[in-house]
Amino acid sequence: MEHLDALHSLLEADRWCERVRAQRDHLPEQTELAEVEAQLRTLLAALKQAQAVHDPLASAYQAAHQSAASLVERRDRLRKTLDTSTGGARELESITHELDSVTNAAAEAEDVELSLLLELEPAAQQVDVIKGQAQPLVARRADLQATIAGLVETLNEELASLLVDRDTRSRAVPEPWRARYEGAAKRVSGAGAALVDAGRCDGCRIALSPLDLDRFKATVSGELMECPSCGRWLLP
Repeated sequence: MEHLDALHSLLEADRWCERVRAQRDHLPEQTELAEVEAQLRTLLAALKQAQAVHDPLASAYQAAHQSAASLVERRDRLRKTLDTSTGGARELESITHELDSVTNAAAEAEDVELSLLLELEPAAQQVDVIKGQAQPLVARRADLQATIAGLVETLNEELASLLVDRDTRSRAVPEPWRARYEGAAKRVSGAGAALVDAGRCDGCRIALSPLDLDRFKATVSGELMECPSCGRWLLP
């Protein structure tokens, strides 16, 4: 029976296509990539939290450092002026008074600067730790993306070749069997036929009832039946 042989050949072609699609869509590298990206998202959230602590401290420290540096510079100029001054007692007293005030302010600013630095250092270290943890993951993600792209390209090329062969086999199926097969394939989004394995349709893996098994056994003459569960044509 010509149509049975042709349908078996078409079913074989469709199953090869399904295998390649499944391999392409379920690469182990894709699973690993998803895990790596999940870890990176976790680290990104941790980095944002660490930076929320670090960045205000860094800004405050920078402002305190500039303030302290400005006061120290002013203090040193006043000392130099005092050391070289030839002015009268009132002028020297004014310089001395200002020098005392600036010296005290500089000491207070340096204390603030030191206090902020002590807070900033562990915050900066935490940011660096998180970035250090992320770097190898970023590199691994790039490697996986490149590997996946290469594998998908190769499998797509293989699938394209299989589809050409599949079309040739489909055209070899006489009507109306080809239309029936293609209609079933469209409904189930896969092969339009299946075999019976240990009393089960090997397309949907659901067992046939005793009555349906008897009907199937009667198809050896070439008249086919659909699987009651999935609608695929059951080939003897």
